[in-house]
Amino acid sequence: MSKMSTDLGAMALHRHALSGPAMGSRWSAVFHAGGDVDEAALTRRLQGAVEQVEQQMSTWRPESDLEQLNAAPVGTWVAIPRELAHVLATALEIGRLSQGAFDIGVGDLVKAWGFGGGSRVPDGGRIAAIAGRPSFEPPKALQLDPAGCRARRLAPLRLDLSGIAKGFGVDELAREMRAAGLSSWLVGIDGEMRAEGTKPDGRPWTIAHEKPTPGEREILGVLELSGAAVATSGSYRHQRQVAGRAVSHTMDPFRGAPLENDLAAVTVLADTCMAADAWATALMVHGAGEGPALAHRLGLAALFVQTDGEVVTTWPCR
Repeated sequence: MSKMSTDLGAMALHRHALSGPAMGSRWSAVFHAGGDVDEAALTRRLQGAVEQVEQQMSTWRPESDLEQLNAAPVGTWVAIPRELAHVLATALEIGRLSQGAFDIGVGDLVKAWGFGGGSRVPDGGRIAAIAGRPSFEPPKALQLDPAGCRARRLAPLRLDLSGIAKGFGVDELAREMRAAGLSSWLVGIDGEMRAEGTKPDGRPWTIAHEKPTPGEREILGVLELSGAAVATSGSYRHQRQVAGRAVSHTMDPFRGAPLENDLAAVTVLADTCMAADAWATALMVHGAGEGPALAHRLGLAALFVQTDGEVVTTWPCR
C-alpha cells in the first residue's frame, strides 16, 4: 500500500512531511499545522518511538527484549517492558479470537525458511526437524504477568512479533503526534497507516490501495481514512524463491509451512494499527473461504483480494 497526499496550503496551515528509518523500512508523518512546529524536535520524538519498538520487539537484534525472552531457559521469568507485555497480551487474544490463525509462536518456522533475523536462505535440515516436532500453542506455552511486567516460556517455542509489532509502531507514532498537540495527520510504517482529523478542506486522508501484483506498482482503489488505522497483509511481496517457486513470508500455523492459499492480500480497517496489522495476517491465513466469514462474525472491516483478482469486502468501499 502506498499513500497519496495533496499540498492544499489553505486556512493558514502548512503541510509538513517527516520520515526516517524503521523496522527495515521507513516511517513517515504528514500533517497540517501552523508554521511554528519544531520539525527537528518532532522528528527526534518520532524516531525515538520507533527505535524503542525495535529495541523491544525486533527479531533482528539479539539484544532486543523479545530475543532475550526467546533465549531465556524454559520456565524462567524474564522482566519485559510494559509495551512488550501489552503487545504480547494483545497477540494472544487475537490468536484466540482467530482460532489460532494469528500465531506468534512460529519464530522457528520463520527462521528456518530464511525470513527472520539471521540467514536469508531456507535451511532444509531445520525445516525437516520442525516438521516432525509437535507445535507449541502460545496460549499454553507462554505465561504473562502483566502487573509484574514479566513473561516466561513454558515450552521451547520461538516468539516472532513481525505480524503485529509494525502496527504497534504506527500507534506509537500516533501517540507522539497527539502528545505534540497535532490534530490533523497521517503516519505510517511501510503500508501500515493511521490517520487523525482531516485535511484543511475537510476531506479525509486518502490512501492508495495497491493491486497485489508481484513486481508492479498499480493502484486497485483509494481508501479514505480519518480517526482509524489500516494495514495490509499479502503474499505478493517479501517472497523467497525455493526450487523455482515463490514462497510467502507469512507462515501458516495450521500446516507448519509458508502460506499457500487463494488470497493475494487482505486489508483491515481498525481503531488501532496494531489490531489492523494482526487481523490482516490472521484473515490472510484463513483464506478466501473462512476469512470473510470470520470477519463478518467478528464485525471486522476487511477487504480481501483473491489470487484470481476477485475482491470481497466486509465494509462499504468506493
